[in-house]
Amino acid sequence: MPTSRIEHDFLGERTLPNDVYYGIQTLRALENFDITGIPLRAEPLFVQSLGYVKKAAALANRDLGVLDPAIARCIADACDQVIAGQHDDQFLTDMIQGGAGTSVNMNANEVIANVALELMGKKKGQYEFCHPNNHVNCSQSTNDAYPTAFRIALNNKLAGYRDELSMLADAFAAKGEEFRNVLKMGRTQLQDAVPMSMGDEFKAFATNLREELLRIDDSRHLISEINMGATAIGTRVNAPNGYAELVTQYLRDLTGLDLVLAGDLIEATYDTGAYVQLSGVLKRTAVKLSKICNDLRLLSSGPRAGLFEINLPPLQPGSSIMPGKVNPVVPEVVNQTAFYVIGADLTVTMAAEAGQLQLNVMEPVISFSLFTSISYMSRACRTLREKCVVGITANAKHAEDMVRNSVGIVTQLNPVLGYETSAEIAKEALRTGKSVYQIAVTERQLLSQAKWDEIFTFENLIRPHFIQ
Repeated sequence: MPTSRIEHDFLGERTLPNDVYYGIQTLRALENFDITGIPLRAEPLFVQSLGYVKKAAALANRDLGVLDPAIARCIADACDQVIAGQHDDQFLTDMIQGGAGTSVNMNANEVIANVALELMGKKKGQYEFCHPNNHVNCSQSTNDAYPTAFRIALNNKLAGYRDELSMLADAFAAKGEEFRNVLKMGRTQLQDAVPMSMGDEFKAFATNLREELLRIDDSRHLISEINMGATAIGTRVNAPNGYAELVTQYLRDLTGLDLVLAGDLIEATYDTGAYVQLSGVLKRTAVKLSKICNDLRLLSSGPRAGLFEINLPPLQPGSSIMPGKVNPVVPEVVNQTAFYVIGADLTVTMAAEAGQLQLNVMEPVISFSLFTSISYMSRACRTLREKCVVGITANAKHAEDMVRNSVGIVTQLNPVLGYETSAEIAKEALRTGKSVYQIAVTERQLLSQAKWDEIFTFENLIRPHFIQ
């Protein structure tokens, strides 16, 4: 058997190793686009989605009489192998490329054609029997096949990310329950505010993140609208009547997703608004997650010269020069992940804005940005949950002592003594270092011990009710 084969396109001929399933256009892409060093196979859900698109197209074309049933069957069987991940190693084009994704589309067309040829008992490259363009790409353009596969992959990738974010929120909620009887000082502008329960603080983290689950669901709904059947610019050129509707139905059946054909295929072929919306959701969650990690770092600061209200799990020595130092490395790495996602959102914004006329050619960098952002956010949520949140412990006595010694508790006296008197007590406490209790009860006798005890019960400090 020969070790190589010759393929041609309208630019000329090239020699390919006979053991590869991709063809000449993929080879040219490998030579032209060495940008990220991250190949298409790094996103197996995208490869799988290309298999879904090509299979649905083959079945629809068969039903409409524009593709020989025997060829359609072999293409569909080849697509099943791609969907199962059997040929991921053949999807090698760089994630960022010129051409609006044509190289990705042709990578899929060539691999599927050559797998189908082998299923027919033919040799790779015998395209007269099953051609990458004429058969595998029948009734399609990159401009509908690529974004449709991209949206299917995004939907499936977001499902996994949603699960990770939900489990992280659950972990914070569990800590909220664990810390419900831990008294601590709330703070605004990094200054003492009023007392609260540490449990409520962690429960609020959970609520804050659970809000994002609804935003993910909204984004998945938006990217469920596809333009399959639009072909080049949305006019359905080269596609038989009824193809767009039929291929969309096949895709719904194959993927299990509630995919919807866009009402205006010309608009849908160039519009990238759904990606901007999704990217904004990822950024919003990244900002929230980073803020929470900032809080965890502050709350665990010390141990002797910081807040030291909580302990984070010690994972590694924190310094090459300072013995005994342990750093909040997991919140730090999540902060950095958030910075990347926030930056990627600007990339998506600029790429979406760069669309011209009937097509946005910048979709590859949009796909790279969204795929990496979702992957990194998923891993960040999992890392934060597994290596940090579940192992957090509270320094309950230290936290309560800070409350009892704080000037901030004077706020509880406003309804009883009035703002002016309470402010005078606070001013004296700050000037002299005396406690609010010492000034208000012992020295000035502005309220009785019984009244003090009524106001400053644990329950009233964390869930205050109005007392006069």
